[in-house]
Amino acid sequence: MRYRRARVAGGCYFFTVVTFRRCKLFADEYAVSVLRDAFRVVMVRRPFVMNAAVVLPDHMHCIWTLPENDADFAGRWRLIKTSVTKKLSDYAATRLIRPTHSPRSVWQHRYWEHLIRDDDDYRAHIDYVHYNPVKHGHVRQPLDWRYSSIHRYVADGSLPTDWGAAFMDCQQDVGRE
Repeated sequence: MRYRRARVAGGCYFFTVVTFRRCKLFADEYAVSVLRDAFRVVMVRRPFVMNAAVVLPDHMHCIWTLPENDADFAGRWRLIKTSVTKKLSDYAATRLIRPTHSPRSVWQHRYWEHLIRDDDDYRAHIDYVHYNPVKHGHVRQPLDWRYSSIHRYVADGSLPTDWGAAFMDCQQDVGRE
């Protein structure tokens, strides 16, 4: 089956990328630093804007804006995933039992992408990225998660330091009903 992706030059996209069998590969600083390095190298070779990102132990979410006249996010992901795989495959092998797959597998095949449609869609996906560590139970408030662009948003005044508290209050109220 051929999967068709939306390709819009200069588009803004939301991505979800997952580790092989949801291995908690990015649970430590070393693996996250390898991922960061891969992004840095690819962003120099094939520029794009990283609007938001969060790296959790077994997956990540990113929002990118591509340059005008360029729709090749797939090539960028291929470069990033290949770089991380080359550097982390042995490291990942110590954390996984892979009876049916190559010992070099680090990532699930494919990834999820969504073309951002408008400002409301953009804001909703930024919120989703920043709230994801709370959703998965890693922290109580978004700012407590180390590997998130929320720190940049707070530093530049785009979000208040207590951002996400309204979500937490709503969830607590729902639990009481």
